[in-house]
Amino acid sequence: MPNFTDSKTFYVATLGCKINQYESESISEAWREKGYAESSEVEGADLLLVNSCAVTSRAVRALRALLRRLRQQNPSARIVVTGCAAQVLAKELGAMAEVDEVVPQARKAELLAGPFPVLSSGPAPASAFPPFSVGVFRRARAVVKVQDGCSHGCTYCIVPLTRGASVSREPGEAIEEMRRLLDAGYRELVLSGVNLRQYGRDLSEPLDFWDLLSRVEAALGPQWAGRARLRLSSVEPGQLGAKALDVLGGSRLVAPHLHLSLQSGDAGVLKRMGRGHYRPEQVLEFLSQLKRFWPRLGLGADLLTGFPGETAEQFENTFAFCSELPLSYAHVFPFSSRPGTAAARLPDPLPKLERTARAARLRAMAEAKTRAFQKELCALPQLTVLIENAESGQGVCEFYTPCLVRGQELRRGSLVALRPEGVADDKVVGAFAGDIA
Repeated sequence: MPNFTDSKTFYVATLGCKINQYESESISEAWREKGYAESSEVEGADLLLVNSCAVTSRAVRALRALLRRLRQQNPSARIVVTGCAAQVLAKELGAMAEVDEVVPQARKAELLAGPFPVLSSGPAPASAFPPFSVGVFRRARAVVKVQDGCSHGCTYCIVPLTRGASVSREPGEAIEEMRRLLDAGYRELVLSGVNLRQYGRDLSEPLDFWDLLSRVEAALGPQWAGRARLRLSSVEPGQLGAKALDVLGGSRLVAPHLHLSLQSGDAGVLKRMGRGHYRPEQVLEFLSQLKRFWPRLGLGADLLTGFPGETAEQFENTFAFCSELPLSYAHVFPFSSRPGTAAARLPDPLPKLERTARAARLRAMAEAKTRAFQKELCALPQLTVLIENAESGQGVCEFYTPCLVRGQELRRGSLVALRPEGVADDKVVGAFAGDIA
């Protein structure tokens, strides 16, 4: 195994989800605290750490391309690959000439000890919440990880193979990290997990995600309501019941925005996906009730087209269902077979051309809804924008819509009021109307 102890400068490249972003931040912070210097440029680093994703075949192709590019940019650096692809493709990645070491996802937390993978020879640690934590986040919006892994096993999904069974963070630990980040000046926190529906099932005190959110509200709401906000990462439609309505309706911190792991609007397709635990109609029913508390909300969804066996009629059901949803954006993907998943063995695979055509049609409909929602926001007297780029004035409002604030010197990470005036370059544009926090 190569010796990484002489590596004094490092560079981290992160692919994939917010959980990966969080874990990269945690590792970088731990290494800096141990006296190692982080380089902002690939060329200036002794060690290059790549935190990988494997959720789609496209993600794996992007990883391989990145590794080749990093080696070209810095021929003498040591390259370490960790993350989800390192878990399921360790042998293949280890055989690449560009890669010096592979640290599987199950052992990623061992990197917190320093920028030199010195892994124990025994089995990976027993399932427990990984000891990642973050005090300083690189982005204006800080992520707080509260759950990892998934025990459900959707037939198309590789996550249970890459991240293992669901594990949950103790509520007190999550709240304490959130408090530290708010005290450090962050004004938007994202509560994130791989499958928030499974939060709390493994804790000694049985809880669910809505219990956690209630505790967060009680602990932080009195001080931070109106001065900071919480945003939820992707939630499951099966979570959206009476308890969710009660907690969201009473929240003073949660931004009026939901992102749903919807995947399909056809009950038959959902069943083949292993997602028969909810009906598409439940989503519409919940959103109708939520309007009592959130008259307007940003709504995003993950959608998967061309699942094996999906008929033209079933796709039309999904298209019609999504037409009814008050979507403000959507992430639409054609089905990508992942080796090792049940869906890879299902009969009746659809031709790639048909999968991509269905995705394009659904994406076009979602983009039209995005434009309509942007125009709707322009009719409001004011939006609250988190500034992500102080020089350009770009940020996101409470509805998770990109905005551009004009007419004021701004501070990155601050919350400001925007008076909407129109839409330009896919952003709601308007004048600065005052500082909020």
